[in-house]
Amino acid sequence: MRTTLLFLLATVAFSQVSLSQEAPLQTLPYTPSLEPTFMDRAADPCNDFYRYACGNWNKLNPIPADQDSWNVYRKLTEDNERFLWGILDQASKPASVRTANEQKIGDYFGSCMNEAAVEKLGASPLEPALARISELHGAADIAAYVAAQHKAGIDRALLFRYGADQDFDDSSKVITFAEAAGLGLPDRDYYTKPDTKSAEIRQRYVQHVARMLVLIGESASNAKVDAETVMAIETGMANASLTRVERRNPYNLKHKMSRSEFDGLTPALDWNAYLKGVAAPEFQQVNVTEPKFFTELNTLLGEHKLSDWRAYLRWHLVHSHAAYLPSNFVREDFEFYGKYLTGRTEMPPRWKKCTRLVDRDLGEALGQVFVSKTFTPDTKAQTVQMTQEIEKEMGDDIRQLSWMSEATKSKAVEKLHAVVNKIGYPDRWRDYSSVSITASNFMANVEQSRNFEMRRDLGKIGKPVDRGEWEMTPPTVNAYYNPQMNDINFPAGVLQPPLYDPKLDDAPNYGNTGATIGHELTHGFDDEGRQFDAAGNLKDWWTAGDAKAFEERVGCVRDQYAQYTIIDDIKINSKLTLGEDVADLGGTLLSYLAWKHATAGKNLKPMDDLSPDQRFFVGMAQWACGEDRPESKRMHAITDPHSPDEFRINGVVSNIPEFGQAFGCKIGQPMMRANACRVW
Repeated sequence: MRTTLLFLLATVAFSQVSLSQEAPLQTLPYTPSLEPTFMDRAADPCNDFYRYACGNWNKLNPIPADQDSWNVYRKLTEDNERFLWGILDQASKPASVRTANEQKIGDYFGSCMNEAAVEKLGASPLEPALARISELHGAADIAAYVAAQHKAGIDRALLFRYGADQDFDDSSKVITFAEAAGLGLPDRDYYTKPDTKSAEIRQRYVQHVARMLVLIGESASNAKVDAETVMAIETGMANASLTRVERRNPYNLKHKMSRSEFDGLTPALDWNAYLKGVAAPEFQQVNVTEPKFFTELNTLLGEHKLSDWRAYLRWHLVHSHAAYLPSNFVREDFEFYGKYLTGRTEMPPRWKKCTRLVDRDLGEALGQVFVSKTFTPDTKAQTVQMTQEIEKEMGDDIRQLSWMSEATKSKAVEKLHAVVNKIGYPDRWRDYSSVSITASNFMANVEQSRNFEMRRDLGKIGKPVDRGEWEMTPPTVNAYYNPQMNDINFPAGVLQPPLYDPKLDDAPNYGNTGATIGHELTHGFDDEGRQFDAAGNLKDWWTAGDAKAFEERVGCVRDQYAQYTIIDDIKINSKLTLGEDVADLGGTLLSYLAWKHATAGKNLKPMDDLSPDQRFFVGMAQWACGEDRPESKRMHAITDPHSPDEFRINGVVSNIPEFGQAFGCKIGQPMMRANACRVW
């Protein structure tokens, strides 16, 4: 993905900010895709190009109190959300002319905005599940309870994750997947790192768990004991879970087995009770991504008494439902996950919460309206053409590679030609007719929509893959490549100014959106994506010599980024960020070449005291203008596969000779590496 927007609705709280301070947008604001006022002309582009291109952006755009970071992508996301707020506010007003989708998105939004009704209900929506937890008597009961929670869809990561995904060996088929999950902290490393800060985080987490348990009726003394129990159980799970770097190798996640073999991993858990409770389709094979986790889960089920598991289940119940409960739950959730872990000082206003929830749960219904109002056929046609031009450049580049044999080149070109381009929105919209949404019950609406998603997911098992499906909603400011689908996906939300601007010349558009297209395309050939063939199957199509040559080239990138410091003494985990770093470099090079060919023979003139080549690179850099809070930097160092924005720019241009030529840089200056890295 080009960027990661961490809107973790299950762990993010929201404030009671007066709506009189803000208003929804009727149209999206316009910011050009290259803005000279964001630049710091006093900075030397050969010394720090990121500061040169973006140095004034942070002065003009300080981090809002409700954000852990603030950048161009985040700002456009908020603009899109404010526009969606206007759509939802109008749809929430009962009218005979509302379409079925307008009724659903409007009533969902209206019920979410009705804070008085949420406060009046208090914690009562949790009472049936709490009563069921108190009545658990054994493994079969635990399995049935977890199944009920998974089926409801709000906490699909309770204990483990169960669902559907493409078969690694045959991407045309959907099979059952069982995955490690069950943690309350953002990553398994929070439980395992021995440093002082990690120990402090664990202590604060235990305190937070205890306070949340008190809110559902436990005494302070019991809650303290139960919180320590939760930490002990989750630490056992974390120690048995793969690291994020280990998960980047798809072969580490491929462990297909029969139903009896699967049962044998965790005999202490009654899988018959679970599968019956979750209404799972019959299956012959299941892919268990982390068998060690399920083996350890079996041990933990035996080591901990039933009262321990009741404590664990109560915590995850209140944790997963916190965003939908009254303000005391929301506030406590924010104090740990929002303020302490990410550094935000204020909770976002209610309208943001409700807009994000509708986008999450009924996103293609809301997205249809967004697309009709913001995404023109001309924009789609232009971005499709740009995509095709960049794909052509990659094909030409592959054929000219000196380090790759003809046999591997042939397979690489075959895969490239098989890539499916998805631009703007799905060809077929999702059908929400089975989802019942009312204006009067917020929690019921969440449960209805989440249950719909769970049923939709499990319903794929045993059926052919729907290759038209999207993983992001149309208003999303992001893009992605799916190696098993072998498709690149660009929602309408990311094809808006200042990221893509039909009013401007080609240079900044190719530098910004073109580099994003090239970035996602390169993901098909990064250290992870290259392991999948043209059909999306996990299959080695490389000769041994070519694979070795590839590893030498990506090793150059890995070594380069490992030298960059994020904050204090924390360096980039370049084994985690490698795929994104390679995609950033490859995408920029491909887009630059495509822009040169697209404008060949044209009389390009300087603008804003920048040459055309300089405008390309400044346009490329300005998508990343922004800043993170220190707490957010620490969290992202553990969890984010993307390098910090400044290194995604400086790290890339320092490897591109054409950049040095454009700005008159000399070898040995910070932005002109003597031994430049080049993969694609």
